[in-house]
Amino acid sequence: MTKPTLKTALVVGATGLVGNVLTHRLLDSSAYEKVKVLVRHSLGWQHPRLQEIQYDFDHPNGLLVQADDVFCCLGTTMKKAGSKDAFRKIDYKYPLDVAQRALVNRAKQFFLVSSMGANPDSSIFYNRVKGELERDLAALNYPALFIFRPSLLLGERNEFRLGERIGEGLMKLLNPLIPAKYKGIRVESVANAMFQKAQEGLTGKHIIESDQLQNF
Repeated sequence: MTKPTLKTALVVGATGLVGNVLTHRLLDSSAYEKVKVLVRHSLGWQHPRLQEIQYDFDHPNGLLVQADDVFCCLGTTMKKAGSKDAFRKIDYKYPLDVAQRALVNRAKQFFLVSSMGANPDSSIFYNRVKGELERDLAALNYPALFIFRPSLLLGERNEFRLGERIGEGLMKLLNPLIPAKYKGIRVESVANAMFQKAQEGLTGKHIIESDQLQNF
């Protein structure tokens, strides 16, 4: 009996809140023969199926981006980016560049952590950039594109963000009164949703809204 061909996963943003959890989830699974991560610096992890690829997003210099399933968890904040141009580069240009390069190398599925409220016509810069990325990813015509739009992400961060820490506290306090769509989402739920959708064999474009993520 022929063994099923195992897939290769690629994670972009493996040091982030969702990316960290997702990468471990992928490595714990038997569904992937290899899990690649694009990094500027080593993660400091050890796993026989983990392959770190030193990658300069500004100067990739022809480096091949090859995988069956590409998981993009890359993102920043306006405060950390320091300017609108820097934010747009990280949250729009880098993900789109990786998506284009991976598709040329026959990637089959692309999974994006976007944001609730993403809309290319939004008057809010953050939402507009997220929406523009969603729109332009769809135009690439991936065999399968999955867009996840979480509300405020709940999890242990490596950095202190006062605004998000306050938001998390309010979410927990007011949780019974908040409509499902706006409830905070545990990062584990987003990572689980991305992993599970990758195994379903669906094609076309799929958007998973924040309230749907509560079920994973």
